[in-house]
Amino acid sequence: MQWRKKGLIYCVNGSEHEWKNNSFLTPQPYLLDDDTIRVYGSFRDKDGVGRIGYVDVEAENPSNVLKVSSDPVLDIGRAGRFDDNGVILGDVIDVKDRIFMYYVGFQHVQKVKFYAFSGLAVSTDKGESFTRVRETPVLDRSEEGLYGRCIHSVIYDDVRHLFRVWYSVIYDWTWIDGIPYPTYDIKYAESQDGIHFPEEGIQCVKCNAREYRIGRPKVRIMPDGQYEMRYTSDTYSKEYVAGYAVSNDGINWIRKDDQGWLKKSEAGFDSEMACYPAVFDAAGKTYMFYDGNGMGLAGFGYAVLEE
Repeated sequence: MQWRKKGLIYCVNGSEHEWKNNSFLTPQPYLLDDDTIRVYGSFRDKDGVGRIGYVDVEAENPSNVLKVSSDPVLDIGRAGRFDDNGVILGDVIDVKDRIFMYYVGFQHVQKVKFYAFSGLAVSTDKGESFTRVRETPVLDRSEEGLYGRCIHSVIYDDVRHLFRVWYSVIYDWTWIDGIPYPTYDIKYAESQDGIHFPEEGIQCVKCNAREYRIGRPKVRIMPDGQYEMRYTSDTYSKEYVAGYAVSNDGINWIRKDDQGWLKKSEAGFDSEMACYPAVFDAAGKTYMFYDGNGMGLAGFGYAVLEE
């Protein structure tokens, strides 16, 4: 089996809607029905402020766009809240008769670039709109992450009634060419209700000597019970690339970046960058959705696993 790129799905490309006229960040697939994959993502405006919307695509052929949301399903938070300067996707999962959306909210502060903490919103109308569970983070500031604790992958164990999350922890800032960049790595935590989490998680994947940040972990359980994680890292020389790791328990991971496959192309929307991969099964196929150049400025596309 091998991955084959199928090309660009959608690019904002100067949309007439002011809330989504810049880029589409962190594509997150969700099976709306047997025929439709809903790809949630953060549409950013000209100021880089994100609001969550979706692009519906045909499950048999994701190149075929069926619908694009005309309004955000989750807007920015009220002034002064932790998510008043943008929201991006964490994960979208079914929990009984509701859809849980974990997201990362951004807030501008005076002496660092931003804070980024995790919120939870719930939908009862099949994903057309989401309501915040509360206006404070479910994964808030703590000693392990003074600047950010960002949930990106959630698996709900309905046997043990347990939420298992993989998240990025922003613990410092790295200055490169006079610009501060958030410094983070990946941790794991559990919750009984999906709302209350411990103040410290378990270290999963750390940066190597060339990297200063590694995050947006997307975890899935394979048919043989093994876990795989796909993530995106950034190096001191500013190479923003996708990586790959495997685990037997979802906690102890072995990096195998050379097997991750997703690389930039020689030409096209992903010729400069291919990042934020999310693998998803639908219509008897396995897809990988990912962002292209400029972290989604050039849009998002997909690949399919073929014999």
